[in-house]
Amino acid sequence: MRRRAFVTLSAAAAAPPSTPSPASILNIIKGVPAEVSLYARNLDTGQALGIRESQPVRTASTIKLPIMATVFDLFQRGAARPEETLLLRQQDKVSGSGVLHELSAGLRLPLQDLVHLMIVVSDNTATNLILDRITADSVNALMDRLALPQTRSLRKVRGDRTQLKTPSGWSQAGLREDTKKYGLGVSTAREMVMLLEMLHRGELVSPQASREMLAILKRQQSQHGIGRRLGQYTVASKSGSLDALRSDVGIVYTPKGNLALAITVDGLTPTDYSADNPGLLLIARLAEELLRILVFAA
Repeated sequence: MRRRAFVTLSAAAAAPPSTPSPASILNIIKGVPAEVSLYARNLDTGQALGIRESQPVRTASTIKLPIMATVFDLFQRGAARPEETLLLRQQDKVSGSGVLHELSAGLRLPLQDLVHLMIVVSDNTATNLILDRITADSVNALMDRLALPQTRSLRKVRGDRTQLKTPSGWSQAGLREDTKKYGLGVSTAREMVMLLEMLHRGELVSPQASREMLAILKRQQSQHGIGRRLGQYTVASKSGSLDALRSDVGIVYTPKGNLALAITVDGLTPTDYSADNPGLLLIARLAEELLRILVFAA
């Protein structure tokens, strides 16, 4: 049975008194056999639109945005240094996105380079090396300080499994019960947009750190979701994927205005890791329409 979409609309005090109808958004998701959560906010007017925007969702790799923010926070406080190096060991390598699992064990990589790999190519091994250095507790402590209590880093990539690379491929043991529901992390569409807005305003760690993080997000190589139909604009984003889930969070910069948005599509079947996954196509259509409604029609 198709899940019903419950829509809420909100606007900042400075926003126009009327909000465009979300009927076109509902038409896009109508009949989709998956659950859609989204929140989008015009960063200039404050006008916003949400669907299940406060419902916790699996983050997949979008949790790498809060992890990056935590690394920059540690840089700012002198608790970590961009040039400090971390050792890549054979047992650190995990499957999935990225390139480090293809490289030789014994390499030492600067922490700042690992952050670039974690975001630009969504490197899972880089993410785990970073979490070994900074801990998920540090990520969650920063989210608490930022008043984002529903955004949580829960474990490393494959951190709930015993996984080794063997001549015949990757072997892994069973999944722990306490991470079955959300896996790598949990957040809400609203909190992800709040984090993006802090970044846009130069309020995440520091103005300089915010600029550097945005520059990294603009280089993300996966543009099959938010950026798929918006190539004429600058997009700073981080995507995520799991077997039945596709998600994307980011900022779209246009001459008319700037839009922060977070979209998660979960419950997709069958599993499809192609660039034309139905969830990615849906995110692309939604991003284009949200931009039209909240920026160009505002």
